Amino acid sequence: MYRDCRFGFVFAAVLAVCLPFAVHAQAPDKAPPDRQPAQIIAAPVSAKAPAVPDDVTGAIPAQEATPLPDDAPASLPPKLSLPSDTPPAAKPAAAKAAQPNDSKSASPNGPEKPPLPGFAAAVKKALDAWPVPQGRGRQAAELWLEHKDIADYYAARDYAPLWVADAKPVAAVTPIKARLALAGDDGLNLADIPQADFSGDTDHLATAEITFSQEIVAYGRQASGVRIDPQDINPLIGAKPDVAEPGLILGAVAAAEMNGGDVLQSFNPQQKPYLALRAKLIALRRQNNPVSERAIPPGPSLKLGMTDPRVPLIRARLGLDVTQSDSDLIYDTQVATAVADFQKANGLRPSGVLTQRTQASLSPQPKENIENDIIANMEAWRWMPRDLGRSRIDVNIPDFEVRVVLNGNLVLENKVVVGKPDTPTPVFSNTMKFLIVNPYWNVPPSILRKEMLPHLARDPYYLQRMGFETFYYHGRLMVRQPPGEKNALGRIKFMFPNQYSVYLHDTPQRRLFAETKRAFSHGCVRVDQPFDFAQTLLGPKWPEDRIKRLIGGKEHYVFLPTPLPIHIEYFTAYVGDDGRLILRGDVYGYEHRIEKALGLVG
Repeated sequence: MYRDCRFGFVFAAVLAVCLPFAVHAQAPDKAPPDRQPAQIIAAPVSAKAPAVPDDVTGAIPAQEATPLPDDAPASLPPKLSLPSDTPPAAKPAAAKAAQPNDSKSASPNGPEKPPLPGFAAAVKKALDAWPVPQGRGRQAAELWLEHKDIADYYAARDYAPLWVADAKPVAAVTPIKARLALAGDDGLNLADIPQADFSGDTDHLATAEITFSQEIVAYGRQASGVRIDPQDINPLIGAKPDVAEPGLILGAVAAAEMNGGDVLQSFNPQQKPYLALRAKLIALRRQNNPVSERAIPPGPSLKLGMTDPRVPLIRARLGLDVTQSDSDLIYDTQVATAVADFQKANGLRPSGVLTQRTQASLSPQPKENIENDIIANMEAWRWMPRDLGRSRIDVNIPDFEVRVVLNGNLVLENKVVVGKPDTPTPVFSNTMKFLIVNPYWNVPPSILRKEMLPHLARDPYYLQRMGFETFYYHGRLMVRQPPGEKNALGRIKFMFPNQYSVYLHDTPQRRLFAETKRAFSHGCVRVDQPFDFAQTLLGPKWPEDRIKRLIGGKEHYVFLPTPLPIHIEYFTAYVGDDGRLILRGDVYGYEHRIEKALGLVG
């Protein structure tokens, strides 16, 4: 009895302590107060290190796995779904079709069908006989999840069919089949998924019912990004696909009835850059190797006024008229200008001279290689937010550029320096909220250990001589560089607090912007014209000269009038404003890893 009482008192005490925390954890966070346009706050220098660290990537927090049943296969990843807090614009259009809007779609599991108890029993029998996927690894685990969720979906409907009525397929099957047949247009691969055959007796039709649902779910899951976990490509890819659940896919497609094929296609990304790549993939597969796609033979560099038999091929490759006259052999101003434009668009020095490197770029890759590059980049788009924002900041790492888009219009392009291959810039989306003029640079432990300690071993006064400050913070030695013209962050940095502790910033190392391939940083992004960039973000009330008047002295925080989404992306293939396919170098090797993960290359 004593033990029972003691347990009761202990349990009551624990409950009294923990309950307030539990209630607090469930309370919604308060929304931050609205910022007044472009606030400015002078922040005093503190003995503590600034809250936002240095020019280096941070650790990836561990993710908690979802508990799984005992019969799940090994390497089963956490189940992915459309989160309830996802903004409506970020969800596929198919999700809207899944919402009940009339009597036909009142059920959360798809439109109601006339009860067919005999056929429902056949569907249950087909499900019971449906072989459970075997094997190990991510693909087998995902197939196991799809198998289980489809079976649960039908069980929740009392095994009522979606695709069969009156002993024949419903009319909606035809447009859905047409969309499934075009899966390759979106770079999807359903070759290993059985195809439904709606013929034969009741048992055969019941099997076709389940098989057709399997096809639809496979398409929807691939379209929403199930095939690759981005962190398998690199842990510093924080972009993550929002993979649709089987029940959502089946319910949305079935509720759409004759529009089911369009709803199914909407599980693919719908951003304009994705759709442009899709159109290029379709066009490329229909090409028959025209003259413009022939390789340009090697030869000497061509300059303005030179004559060469390769010029007609160059003209054709660049979309210029070819009349087969003697004038077509002249490397004239029109050709040189078009070559310069091509060089600029493809990350080459825009000299207008046909160098060996330009010639190699003009000579197209084998058709299948370009297809693979396009498909890999289409897959990377599945990781991006479906709503990028009409006003936003885009940093494309292989492009070495930052772009500012306001109200759907490109208003600024600026060169950037990104992380080295061994210290890559993370790929993720966030929100830029403010900038700091006269920033401190907190030296990250990795740089302190690898680059500064060897100097300290030779010279104990190295940090003091170089103007660095040292102090202890929570028992740890910290090193920081005060504001000034020699500060590694330059005069200004642009903040979007994130788990990687990276940001955009100025730099005193101006010479690096003259390089074509600008991958030199420890992970952060250095901006070529930071004050022009700042003026664009802050608006007309903050002209460049006003921002520059803050230079010197304490750190100054200036908040953006409206926080802007920022997307740090990795796209090696995209379609330019002129409709041409632009290919960039695979600076971190992600494109190749995606192609390998999709089985496009060995």
